Amino acid sequence: MEQKLRDAASRLPEAALEFDAICASVPEKQANARPKSRRTAAAIAAGFLLLISVSLGTYVYAAEAKEYDAAVQFFDEYKLSAEGLSRGEIKSVYRDISTNAFTYSGTADVLERSLTTHGVDGYEILQENPSPADMEQLWIAMNSVSPPWAATQTQPEGIHYQYRYDYKEDPDLGFEIHDRSYLEKYDGESLLWSVSLTEFQIFGYSTVSDGVIAYGETPTWSSTQPSPAWMAKIDANGKLLWMRKLDHGFSDEYIAAILENADGSYAVISRGELEYFCLSQYTARGKETHFQKTEVGNYGIWDAARFGDGYIVQLGSYLSGEHARIVKVDYEGNITDSFSYSGEDAYYFITDMIEYDGRIYLSAYAVPKPELEDPGFAGRREIAGILDYLFAHDIWEISSEELTPMVRANYTAILMVCDPSAGVPQEFYSVKGSLGGALALSETGSLLWDVESIADTVYSPMTSAYTIRGSCSVFRYTFDRSGALLSQEKTGETAEFSR
Repeated sequence: MEQKLRDAASRLPEAALEFDAICASVPEKQANARPKSRRTAAAIAAGFLLLISVSLGTYVYAAEAKEYDAAVQFFDEYKLSAEGLSRGEIKSVYRDISTNAFTYSGTADVLERSLTTHGVDGYEILQENPSPADMEQLWIAMNSVSPPWAATQTQPEGIHYQYRYDYKEDPDLGFEIHDRSYLEKYDGESLLWSVSLTEFQIFGYSTVSDGVIAYGETPTWSSTQPSPAWMAKIDANGKLLWMRKLDHGFSDEYIAAILENADGSYAVISRGELEYFCLSQYTARGKETHFQKTEVGNYGIWDAARFGDGYIVQLGSYLSGEHARIVKVDYEGNITDSFSYSGEDAYYFITDMIEYDGRIYLSAYAVPKPELEDPGFAGRREIAGILDYLFAHDIWEISSEELTPMVRANYTAILMVCDPSAGVPQEFYSVKGSLGGALALSETGSLLWDVESIADTVYSPMTSAYTIRGSCSVFRYTFDRSGALLSQEKTGETAEFSR
């Protein structure tokens, strides 16, 4: 019907001419019956045009109503906010998303407003691309006289801890060895206190409700020397309360994490002889009350967090390429479940985890798998697709303006949430062009997720330490307990990217 109307409308002018021709060719008797002037013929043609126009108008109105109804249904289905939008704007957003065009300026506003009011799994957070000013600032920082690993570091704000070492020359050995380690507490750039320890070399710390626990190992200079693990508790004012050496029968043991239990005791998660997963329980005064070891093979312990009455732990292996294996562990140290977050087309890398309102949130990032599986180490595997393209096209020099979009397209930051009953992680939010960073809780009890947006890069295929290096701008996203995105901000901080 629609096509017939359109065809008829297109033929209106020649239909009027045909009408006149027909009238001129009929006999006189019949001619007396025809209109006495072209004005009458024109009126008939106009009436015909009006009829078709009304018919077309009715059809167009019906089609518009159908599209609007589909747009409203689309908004309802995906919980998009239509607040303040006109009928035409609702249709424009619907058309923009449903056709995957994403060129309509109002679409981003609708998605951002909808993200802040609905905590629905699988949303993508739209993030601004680096501005020319951002890239200029980061370029200057990257190419300063400072070492590349220090050029992009930003001094943290507020209360935080740092550790450092002093070395001394050993006349018998003929080289420097560890002398003492320092754990220091800062408020911004102001040093509040410093505690020195000579018994062990500090490799990490865990903040607890009434202070901080530093941990590390006996420093060695030979693979034949034993290297037991140590820990020391320091109160909020910098007073050393106690120090303990872990004695579990291993010649080599390192502490991966110390978690404060609900009753104020401590769970110490460690790795013994590079093959045992260990969990020991200590009182608030540092007395060991329980220990258990489980042989897991060549897996490092990369992160851990409390999870209900037990714990959730990330195990990883650079050799096997596993970066997202999670195990659930009970209070005694038994591994009760194991699962991984992976995909057929992507590698996943977990960078941080935190318990929040009875669930575990995992900060991670994903990179696409190359056509051929890359057996190389993690850093090479992450950028294999980019390097394969550059090598295949014999590209040994490339500008940051050309390289940075390629690197950004390779990375997607992901915030996952673990279901409390099954522990299986599901995708929660994602940000393209970025890496998932640190997770923390704000003073008001909100969840903070730092996302490192890749802003500038340098290609250096002949450098042994890295092939692609760059700087990231840190964005911070705040979520409430339901998982709704409350706010997003550009912190002004930078982070290093090096692969």
